[in-house]
Amino acid sequence: MTPVQNDFSQGSVARNILSIAVPMTVAQVVNILYSLVDRMYIGHVPGVGHTSLTGMGLTLPLISIVLAFANLGGMGGSPLCSIYRGKGEEGLASAVMGNTLSLLLFFGFAIPLVTIPFLDPILMAFGASDATLPYAKDYSFIYLLGTPFVTVGLGMNPFINSQGFGNKGMLTVMLGAVVNLVLDPILIYGLNLGVKGAAIATIIAQACSAVWVLSFLTGKKSLLPLHLCHLRPRWDHLRRIITLGLSGFFTSITNSLVQIVCNKVLHIYGGDLYVGVMTIINSLREVTFMLIQGFSSGVQPVLGYNYGAGEKRRVCACIRFAVGVTVGYAALIWLLNMTIPGLLIRIFNNNPDMLQAGVPALRVYFSMFVFMALMISSQSIFVGLGQAKKAIFFSILRKAVINAPLTVLLAFLWGVNGVFVAEAVSQFVCGFLCFFTMYRTVYRPLSHGHNFAGAI
Repeated sequence: MTPVQNDFSQGSVARNILSIAVPMTVAQVVNILYSLVDRMYIGHVPGVGHTSLTGMGLTLPLISIVLAFANLGGMGGSPLCSIYRGKGEEGLASAVMGNTLSLLLFFGFAIPLVTIPFLDPILMAFGASDATLPYAKDYSFIYLLGTPFVTVGLGMNPFINSQGFGNKGMLTVMLGAVVNLVLDPILIYGLNLGVKGAAIATIIAQACSAVWVLSFLTGKKSLLPLHLCHLRPRWDHLRRIITLGLSGFFTSITNSLVQIVCNKVLHIYGGDLYVGVMTIINSLREVTFMLIQGFSSGVQPVLGYNYGAGEKRRVCACIRFAVGVTVGYAALIWLLNMTIPGLLIRIFNNNPDMLQAGVPALRVYFSMFVFMALMISSQSIFVGLGQAKKAIFFSILRKAVINAPLTVLLAFLWGVNGVFVAEAVSQFVCGFLCFFTMYRTVYRPLSHGHNFAGAI
């Protein structure tokens, strides 16, 4: 039987939001343990920790591209599947799920075929040097071989959540994270495989997640069992899946673009040392951003439900709570980065040169993090109320239009410092604009009892 939907128009707004946001936040945090734990172990390998960590950092844009295609399928197919299930069209829902799996398998096998033959020039374009290229190549080669596990595990897990099995979906992520956590020290240190061991551990973990997902979706507990006959591609389904998944796809692709530009510019003006610094900063950024994004994702169902029910005052209460929590959390993160940046960097590497270069860079990078939190919460509010185009616009504006060009310009003027200043400027400008737009076009009309422009 289909689970009964909670009535979010009743009870405490904060309690409704937290009931969803907490498990989603936990799942988001656990999800980033794959790469985070890898970098923590690799960064402390005696003698080569700094260089190998920098090499792993150069693979981040490539990993972001893989994740972009996984999100294209999962974030496009699962809501479409839910729509058909809501209409009682179980056959079409099953066909969408099967077509999504076919699409993810295609991406999983096509990406390594296209990228592996050109790994050297790709990684050199990302900012690799003669010293870091071997480490970057070792990690990315093994990771790319396991791309089918990544796309299937990550892309099909939303179909478990969409059937109401949130805990099962969270277990998918936790299973992979635990396997990765156990295997990392064994393969990296015990078998002395270094970066190769980190990549092997990640792929084995992703394979476990993929097997778990498929075993559940094809099992008796699934409300919508997956069968081989559903894998036959149908263009009308594929077109709608891709269209709905473009939001998450563009977010990951623009992330990759900024990472490539930053690594390349830092390599030119600061060498491998500053590419390593950016690797550490990106690792810390992933943790802090994922916490906000997990919470923001939990806000969206409550927002949408109350707006659909005509409870505009409760929608406004949701917005105030969401913004208040994210800004409060961002202020705490800002304080930690301003007061103990050295301690945060030592989690990944304790090289004196890394600390000397990383401490001021970290402070500049996170100097406008409160405005970044305003942007993330505002984007989440847009998506929750059916205004996804605005969220996509500000994401592209910040990363592709402002951040990437400004990184090149300011680096030319101020060297490596310009790279980190460019990030802070983009956070401030887009954070303010996105929040102001949300306030004027959504919150203010609702607070006066009106619908906002373009309301669904």
